[in-house]
Amino acid sequence: MVYTASQTGQLPVDGFRYLLTSLDDHVLTITLNRPEKKNALNPPLLAELAFALAHANYTANIWMVVLAATGDTFCAGMDLKSLSSGDSEKFSVPEPSGPIRLGELMAGLYKPCIARVQGSVYAGGFLLVGGSTYVVAAESATFSLPEVKRGLFPFQVLDVLLDIMTARTALDLCLRAKTLTAVDAMAVGLVTSAVPTDELDTAIMQLADELKQFSPTAMQFGLRAVQQLKSLLPEQRQTFLQDEFQQLQQTSDAREGMAAFLEKRKPQWGKP
Repeated sequence: MVYTASQTGQLPVDGFRYLLTSLDDHVLTITLNRPEKKNALNPPLLAELAFALAHANYTANIWMVVLAATGDTFCAGMDLKSLSSGDSEKFSVPEPSGPIRLGELMAGLYKPCIARVQGSVYAGGFLLVGGSTYVVAAESATFSLPEVKRGLFPFQVLDVLLDIMTARTALDLCLRAKTLTAVDAMAVGLVTSAVPTDELDTAIMQLADELKQFSPTAMQFGLRAVQQLKSLLPEQRQTFLQDEFQQLQQTSDAREGMAAFLEKRKPQWGKP
């Protein structure tokens, strides 16, 4: 994370310039709000996104994140014009402590993230989608990596895709710049469910409500372990996972979950 817990203890009082946020029953919805630029990611928007995700990660009362967007495009990727010519626009949040790498940013969110994809996803927008735990897309949404048409290559996206689909499928998406429908994207694992546009919000709400029935602490431990396993040798993994399980057993959620099971009642998560 390029922001600390103390920096992100509260969201900006006056709001963000390019993000909308709302918190409802442990779910923080972060909405990209630069529709006139197809939600392309310029440095100020990237900083705001990093700040909001850090806030979600550090705030115990936030159990999961919904990542949404306004307009007809979910995200057009990086704002190449802004990145190439420099962006003199001041940030609405503190300067980040280092470069913001979107793939790392999403991987560092150890809470379930549901991408609400209402429109097209291009280029670096795949980092948001690929880095989410669940992707609920409108059936009309499309997905494309057009970098090779511009003499570029989606290196960082490829890395994220290799965790989701076979290497040949990921490379084919990068090399041929094909446009996938939501159903196509679901077939290769990029999308977890495709629904009619008018059912998008209902599908998101149902998924969030289902996740809220389970231990947020257990899910956070699991999501963190998935990322940490990547840096471990095969012979180190079982020892690491056993230690994680022992640590999880000591948490209040684990104690509450076992008590609820024995008492045949619904657990009350988040109790101290």
